[in-house]
Amino acid sequence: MTTAGDTGAVDERDGRDDRAGDDEPETGTEVRERHVVTVFLRNGGEVLLLRRSDEVGTYAGLWGGVSGYAEGDPDAAARWEIDEETGLGDAVTLVRRGDPVAFTDGTLGIHWVVHPFLFDCTERAVDPNEEVRATTWVPPTVILRGETVPELWTAYDRVRPTVGSVAADTEHGSAWLSLRALEVLRDEAGRRAAGRGTDCEPEGPDGWDAVAATARELLDARPSMAALANRVNRAMSDADEETAAAVERAAHAGIGRALDADREAAAAAAERVAGETVLTLSRSGTVERALSSTSSGPNRVYVAESRPAREGVGVAERLASEGVAVTVVTDAAVAHVLAERAIDRVVVGADTLLPDGSVLNKTGTRGAAIAAANEGVPVDAVAAADKIATAATVAGETGPGEAVYDGDAAIDVENPTFDHTPAAFVTGVVTERAVLDADEVSEVADEYRALSAWQG
Repeated sequence: MTTAGDTGAVDERDGRDDRAGDDEPETGTEVRERHVVTVFLRNGGEVLLLRRSDEVGTYAGLWGGVSGYAEGDPDAAARWEIDEETGLGDAVTLVRRGDPVAFTDGTLGIHWVVHPFLFDCTERAVDPNEEVRATTWVPPTVILRGETVPELWTAYDRVRPTVGSVAADTEHGSAWLSLRALEVLRDEAGRRAAGRGTDCEPEGPDGWDAVAATARELLDARPSMAALANRVNRAMSDADEETAAAVERAAHAGIGRALDADREAAAAAAERVAGETVLTLSRSGTVERALSSTSSGPNRVYVAESRPAREGVGVAERLASEGVAVTVVTDAAVAHVLAERAIDRVVVGADTLLPDGSVLNKTGTRGAAIAAANEGVPVDAVAAADKIATAATVAGETGPGEAVYDGDAAIDVENPTFDHTPAAFVTGVVTERAVLDADEVSEVADEYRALSAWQG
């Protein structure tokens, strides 16, 4: 754990301060209402906790998130406190704002209304102010066992990822969503291990049944995403005993393993595109990281806009901010660009790699690969090996019809999210292990089939 100020270890006591809850104030004590923000900064599957110094008016010495009074606009207060308490204001992106948490501290005579927020953070180096004694990055489940401000877990519970948020997310790729799935599994397992289950949910010995039910829900949430299935299955398989605590440990270890795999796959792809002119489409975090390599990046990147959501435009903007020479093109112009420009390589991500070496990816990938083959341009699919599916076929997802046409005419609309690119049009599958051909992809699929044995 990264700390500042003291050892930074979160004291593992009963997980709640005695002053939390709905205690009545002492007779004659006026109850004041106070609105505050609690912000969780997330990096690498861990969140930042801050130990409150003696300079704060309440709960000195206890651990909490980034926090402060919210007078007026909680959103503005959240960003202000991030900058004041951590210096990370320029490195954060809002993920979710949760419903307020309300409780009365009878000893203090305060009715707290806590506005929780979750932000993703690209950096970990914290510059704390005088209100912070120490900082540490930890798995959120540490909150359940630590000496924290009242109701800190309740606040986190309002913004943490859930099966529902994983199922509903149409903005992020499978690598990102597989990490969120592991967080869901870890947090649910940690909650069960700490005795925070409910009477109406299956418990079983040591919470295993409830955690296994959550794992199955995650597998059903995004059936087209092999990375999510493989990573959830690995976490369940790696649990050294059938307990919630064992799954909590395995899921957190799986997050670190997945992050390493995604980084290493990006590094391998970066070596292949160094000094080249590249064409890509849609959004893949792994591909984007490879193309924005500061050490030896591509000469120029052509990015198809990727309708209807046009996520390719966002990729182009981020690459440009990193100093990469970028050209945005329409999806319909991809074949023209491959024919008329000196493109050295097409680089795409993969939501799923099928056992025969074919690729399931954002619609437009198949057309780009066929056009590239016509021009003799190699096509790399870049992904962690965890994206290799065990099933021979995977059903693609579809987007909302109104994203394509929202008029009143009697028009049928098809908006497939993914298309299927045969292995014959894929030059190499670039992973953290190696650049795999179709036979090697099939061998990895055999390895991953064994991970589902926990399901019985």
